[in-house]
Amino acid sequence: MRLYMAEGSRFNVKRSCIIVQVIYEDNHIIAVNKAGGEVVQSDKTGDDTLLDIVKQYLKEKYDKPGNVFLGLPHRLDRPTTGIVVLAKTSKILPRLNKLFQTRGEVKKIYWAVVDKRPPKHTETLTHYLIKNQERNRSYAYTEKQPGSKMASLTYRHVASIDRYHLLEIELHTGRHHQIRVQLRQLKLYIKGDIKYGFPRPNDDKSIHLHARKIEFLHPVKNEMITLVADPPDDVVWNEFMKLFTAGKFSPVNQA
Repeated sequence: MRLYMAEGSRFNVKRSCIIVQVIYEDNHIIAVNKAGGEVVQSDKTGDDTLLDIVKQYLKEKYDKPGNVFLGLPHRLDRPTTGIVVLAKTSKILPRLNKLFQTRGEVKKIYWAVVDKRPPKHTETLTHYLIKNQERNRSYAYTEKQPGSKMASLTYRHVASIDRYHLLEIELHTGRHHQIRVQLRQLKLYIKGDIKYGFPRPNDDKSIHLHARKIEFLHPVKNEMITLVADPPDDVVWNEFMKLFTAGKFSPVNQA
């Protein structure tokens, strides 16, 4: 198994100075650390997308004269930060699509900063989610509903500071707004996430939900790849990172 962490690369896109944190790159795959507020693919806002930015990065890095191919096997919500894996060739994209769509093939770990201590030190949550397309939000139910999809995750309370608590979450399924809506069922609200119950937004409109780690078997090299991305540089994340680097994550006082 090989471990890769993010490094920053600076370049210009449409005369704006952009920093792309590349976690891993080979001939087949590139993985980057997405910033909060970046939209992964085009939407009604017309803003530059992560795909556009990374295409430009590759175009400049390799001095490519024509169009650059880049495929997207999975997504992150716009306000969420962290790891996004991209396919550099049309040949590898279907293999990555299948990998990310097959339950258990990709291990995804998220960090979430919430406003209250969770009811248990660790717990597996299972709900049935229904997505409202018009409102772009999901609703969770304890029993199966018509049109619902089962969603499962396991959280672990790993650290606390004055007003906030950090959960490490392993996703067992990949549903729309899954972590956000499932934590809401416990009345745990992610910092900045006004859509799902936190009382005020973050200044940059991000939320404190971060795709921290992804593990998968490389579909070409046939070796386990572990990708790790640090959270953004802000006061709350920095306090938790101090605890992490000092080895003071879990076990948290379970009383």
